[in-house]
Amino acid sequence: MRTVTNYYLVNLSVADLLMALLNCSFNFFYMIFSNWPFGSLYCSVNNFVANVTVTASVFTLVAITVDRYTAIMRPLHHRMSRVRSWVIIALIWVLSCSLACPGVLFSNTMTIRYANGQSKTVCFVQWPDGRFPSSETEYVYNIIFLGVTYLIPVLLMGVCYFLMGRELWGSRSIGEQTSRQLDAIKSKRKVIRMFIVVVTIFAVCWLPYHAYYIIIFHRRELSRSAYVHHLYLLFYWLAMSNAMVNPLIYYWMNRKFRVYFRQAICHCFCLRPNYKHDLEVVTGVKRGGSVSNFNRSCRSGGHPQRGHSARKDHFETQEIRVKTLIVSATRTLQNGLAPIDTKPRQNGHSGHYLTNSDCDCHSHQELDKNGNDV
Repeated sequence: MRTVTNYYLVNLSVADLLMALLNCSFNFFYMIFSNWPFGSLYCSVNNFVANVTVTASVFTLVAITVDRYTAIMRPLHHRMSRVRSWVIIALIWVLSCSLACPGVLFSNTMTIRYANGQSKTVCFVQWPDGRFPSSETEYVYNIIFLGVTYLIPVLLMGVCYFLMGRELWGSRSIGEQTSRQLDAIKSKRKVIRMFIVVVTIFAVCWLPYHAYYIIIFHRRELSRSAYVHHLYLLFYWLAMSNAMVNPLIYYWMNRKFRVYFRQAICHCFCLRPNYKHDLEVVTGVKRGGSVSNFNRSCRSGGHPQRGHSARKDHFETQEIRVKTLIVSATRTLQNGLAPIDTKPRQNGHSGHYLTNSDCDCHSHQELDKNGNDV
């Protein structure tokens, strides 16, 4: 799982999680009760986190697109290292924080008192030349934010995925391809298909929200209509739902994500048989190897110890073979048969290779050629 693409996916998940915890939950309370009880400091933090997480998510999607484009369109080009991916992730957050600075600088709170004695606090962004929708500065900022976090990334990702799709689905290779090459192409197609869905849903979720600010600035009379507030809430929560949809897409379209997500949820409980099969298929490890070692380590509350478990399995196998040889020799002597021939036979198999008739019928167990329980 420690690949460049998965590092980017983790970064994207962190950005979505921060948006859900530090922004959406507080805004939900604020919109339901029309009151901001969290103070002026967190008002600034809330507006800052909103823009930081959105920008980080978009830039991460662009980084994933560029990485996939390089891997598919230029396979002989130098692939990105893990260290470089971490540098790019750090750069993503630095640029995101820089673009979100106005949320810290100009956020403010104001208490409104009503004639009935009640009072409510509002959290807003007070620009130097006024508030939305009359602020020219905010309009310029929204245009820049729209271009940097929506128009340019969506256009770039759309072109890249179009070229990658044409390469994977439209091109025909010369000669017959091996099964390994076909499996690699199928794997790449699945990954590209998943990210196309992610980018498409991102574009659909965020388009109404960005368009709202542009339209309201040019048609200010609409801001005083009866249902504009409800329309804004609809567009806002549609945009915020993108953070919730992404993990569902990963679980639906990425088998590795499903398997390791179940592993995290189970948290070292006994694995079900179908889960063992999924883990074997995804990791390429057969039963009796690392999967069984992983299962034993989970029961003990630790991590798999591959070297120690492998040696232990080897000694257990040798012990089973010795016991099998002793049982076979004992039965042979009791039945008055000839001793077991321990010399190699002509077909290459050793003489102490048992058949089902030599096994202990009372144990209701069968042994394979390695002496393991079947």
